[in-house]
Amino acid sequence: MKQTLLQEKYPIFVAEIAKSETTYPTVDALVAYYRERIAENPKVQFIGVFDHYAHTSKIGGPIAEGITAAVDIIFCFGFAIPNPQMLAVRPRSIGIADLGDKFVISFMEAPMQPANEAMEAWTRALRNA
Repeated sequence: MKQTLLQEKYPIFVAEIAKSETTYPTVDALVAYYRERIAENPKVQFIGVFDHYAHTSKIGGPIAEGITAAVDIIFCFGFAIPNPQMLAVRPRSIGIADLGDKFVISFMEAPMQPANEAMEAWTRALRNA
């Protein structure tokens, strides 16, 4: 997993996982996996799954070559609301893109270290799982 800046301003984590490196063969299987991880933590609330590929296809938007599926799993780690501005950085999402022979999994760095640690651990556990 690597940490980088997307468009020179968004701190994100990205993992490229070959399908041969995991027992999860589809985007749906990965969504189920993440939903299980979210459900295991009483401080995390599942919100929904957004099929970004279907939406972008429907409106005729461009989709990068090789992407055959793309979803966002949306959830919240909001342990507290220390100020109203904190709402701007919630909820969280993990993106999953299917590129045929591999998955690209990405998420934005959270302002709360326990959230980053959990999302990294969930994603790292996919290899050879």
